[in-house]
Amino acid sequence: MGIDDMKDKASEAAHSDKAEEASDSGLDKAESAASKVAEGHEDKVSQARDKGDEALGNG
Repeated sequence: MGIDDMKDKASEAAHSDKAEEASDSGLDKAESAASKVAEGHEDKVSQARDKGDEALGNG
């Protein structure tokens, strides 16, 4: 297996449904924790979570 094959497999893994679920779970936990700390700014926290999901997500 060459470097290009390994790169392709890593790319496939990063864009899998399992990776999407893991990133969503992490973002949800971060959003929850940030909302508790930044009371009154939940809308901004939610927007930041959505931006993170756009950057990390598969869709």
